[in-house]
Amino acid sequence: MDIINSDSRGITILGSTGSIGVNTLDVIKRHSERFHVVALTAHRDSKRLFQQCVEFQPAFAVLVDAEKAPGLQQRLEASGCGTQLLTGVEGLERVAALAEVDYVMAAIVGAAGLLPTLAAVRAGKRILLANKEALVMSGQLFMKEVHDHGAQLLPIDSEHNAVYQCLPVGFERGLSKVGVERIVLTASGGPFRDTPLEALREVTPEQACAHPNWVMGRKISVDSATMMNKGLEVIEACWLFNTQPDQVDVVLHPQSVIHSLAVYADGSVLAQLGNPDMRTPIAHALAWPERLSSGVKPLDLIKVARLDFDAPDLDRFPCLRLAREALEAGGTATAILNAANEVAVASFLQKRIAFMDIPIVIDSTLESLDSRPADSLDVVLEADRLARQIAHQTLPRLAS
Repeated sequence: MDIINSDSRGITILGSTGSIGVNTLDVIKRHSERFHVVALTAHRDSKRLFQQCVEFQPAFAVLVDAEKAPGLQQRLEASGCGTQLLTGVEGLERVAALAEVDYVMAAIVGAAGLLPTLAAVRAGKRILLANKEALVMSGQLFMKEVHDHGAQLLPIDSEHNAVYQCLPVGFERGLSKVGVERIVLTASGGPFRDTPLEALREVTPEQACAHPNWVMGRKISVDSATMMNKGLEVIEACWLFNTQPDQVDVVLHPQSVIHSLAVYADGSVLAQLGNPDMRTPIAHALAWPERLSSGVKPLDLIKVARLDFDAPDLDRFPCLRLAREALEAGGTATAILNAANEVAVASFLQKRIAFMDIPIVIDSTLESLDSRPADSLDVVLEADRLARQIAHQTLPRLAS
């Protein structure tokens, strides 16, 4: 194993085989003198995880699916790379809190990322947060843990990273106290922005995953197509930037060049622009407060030529409305929203329900469960469990 520079930062990547994880490794490889990989994790993609271990030589790897672990263990031993293999959620939590880890890229999709990300927070790490569900499910609890344990939270979602770059020092005290009136999250509108409403019923998973601007995983691609992704981002923004729901706007911007904006009291509007490539926010968070090259080509404004904006149509994107309603309800409503959405999207990808059934599953689940104060992790996890149960009960009716 290579000798590590004493100034090099150790990194755990939770979800290294997904698109965020792969892009993070690309940036790290460009700056091997500044960063080294301590641990890589995957849910069940043992083939890609093995390839990453051979290339980056981490001290630890975690495969959550224990059934695939023996085969991966054999390949790791045969390769001679020296990586120790762990399994399960316990393995994720362990590598998120290792003493030799400085930064944790939290890129596990969905509710599964909550516990290991909290483990990193409690260990006082710099958290590069790509898992928006951690804040959607338990925003108040999560942010309290960040404060109590002295962790550092840097957003990776392109929209939140853009806002972070546009806000002044001290925004944590509240936007109005630093002269900011509101923030504006941009949204591409996904692949169905202009599709006739009557045609959305026949949308296939393959069409929903064909995002016009971004390369993303299947679940996030569907969330983008329904605009639930933007709804979750509105919820996340309120916790990240200590702001109220009515201070967070959403605007359709099909070019995905302006990633988000901050509107100041004096009439100034600051925006962060760039080509749609996740390596930009990843490099920003890795180097902050410095800057380093990401491998992304500079934006060519002449080539872009025009920037278009429009208001989102809530008839076309009811998931955005449902997310705002859950945010206004507060408590466990956002955890219920997230759980129902995960069940509905998985069912759509399995071709068990139609695309336009996704908001029906979510709405039905929200109607069936009362929101409670999200004052403990146990309460949040129980709301998540019950919401999944009810959402699954809704599926047969829609599929029939």
